[in-house]
Amino acid sequence: MEYSVLPSHLRANHAALLCSPAPIPSLADRHHRRLLHFPFFSSSSPKIQNQLHSMSSLGIASSNMTKCEAMGANTYMEVSDSVDLNWEDIGFGLVPTDYMYITKSSPDGTFAKGELQHFGPINLNPASGVLNYGQGLFEGLKAYRKEDGSILLFRPEENALRMRMGAERLCMPAPTVKQFVDAVKLTVLANKRWVPPTGKGSLYIRPLLMGSGAVLGLAPAPEYTFLIFVSPVGNYFKEGLAPINLIVEDEFHRATPGGTGGIKTIGNYASVLKAQKIAKGKGFSDVLYLDSVNHKYLEEVSSCNVFIVKDKIISTPEIKGTILPGITRKSIIDVARDQGYQVEERLVSVEELLDADEVFCTGTAVVVSPVGSVTFFGNRVDYGNGGVGAVSQQLYSALTSLQMGLSDDKMGWTVQLN
Repeated sequence: MEYSVLPSHLRANHAALLCSPAPIPSLADRHHRRLLHFPFFSSSSPKIQNQLHSMSSLGIASSNMTKCEAMGANTYMEVSDSVDLNWEDIGFGLVPTDYMYITKSSPDGTFAKGELQHFGPINLNPASGVLNYGQGLFEGLKAYRKEDGSILLFRPEENALRMRMGAERLCMPAPTVKQFVDAVKLTVLANKRWVPPTGKGSLYIRPLLMGSGAVLGLAPAPEYTFLIFVSPVGNYFKEGLAPINLIVEDEFHRATPGGTGGIKTIGNYASVLKAQKIAKGKGFSDVLYLDSVNHKYLEEVSSCNVFIVKDKIISTPEIKGTILPGITRKSIIDVARDQGYQVEERLVSVEELLDADEVFCTGTAVVVSPVGSVTFFGNRVDYGNGGVGAVSQQLYSALTSLQMGLSDDKMGWTVQLN
């Protein structure tokens, strides 16, 4: 069984119930999956002491005690180790889990220690900066379960740094790298029963930073909220590790020079929905965007970076302010070079795309996704004879083996949670 301290937001409302030894229903009604009850355990138990020490080291203050504890009783929540999910068919969609992490900024822009709350709706002022002026960022990373049952995070400090870069562009304070990583660790451990078995998927981690303070005139919000929720996921594209079909967009653009295309702001994703919807209505998997100045150089797909392979040379559009600096992109470049490939970061024209031997996309959600065809002004070019290209397969296998702990991490990229 897994035990954790009851989140503070439940203490006031449920103090009387918690002090009763009788089991009470909680999340079962909401998730229709499980029954929680609140038995009492002595704080002298070695297991409980270890849990409290671990949670304290990750930012749960010692003052996080229920009223029952103040009266001499120690209250913990018991949660089943198992979840009622078909790991073979979870797809890429939201599955409500147990906890989310939340903290707010102080007037000086620093963030206090956060706390775990049950996953669910949050209160947000209608005049908040994120709702009125789009002052918001998000990140995406994953946790994987190793064969020995331990959990691995993949390069969480890179996500923290990217969030800080985006926050600076949007005049927002951001958690420190340590605060970010510690919060991710805490959230994953609190939801660890939702991490899929090895090879069956991953736990997708979604950190959010938003202007939650009320502001009417155009200005930075007076308060910010940092929140993390998680969900077990399978493949992003329904095709899985199978070729996807892209259409090159010739009317809409994802980003412009001097804009916010190079950061993970929420508005970047709303603006691609129309083109994506049109493309999917025509049977394509997603949209590949060109630059907004010359209309001939590749930028990225709606939510992932793109690579081409020609004569065993791998090329990808260079980061120049309009393309998101993907962490999977960065990792694939390093893995490819480590395996002897020449990798070029440069302007890549649509003509080169149509003449490539192989094309693939990278991103946290997709990892590596081979491209089976590209359509440009009605002209369709196929790659790989309908199968997964050799380079795509090699790089996918190398990176996912590292992420899942199946190969030695000589890069030093993974963080193990026991």
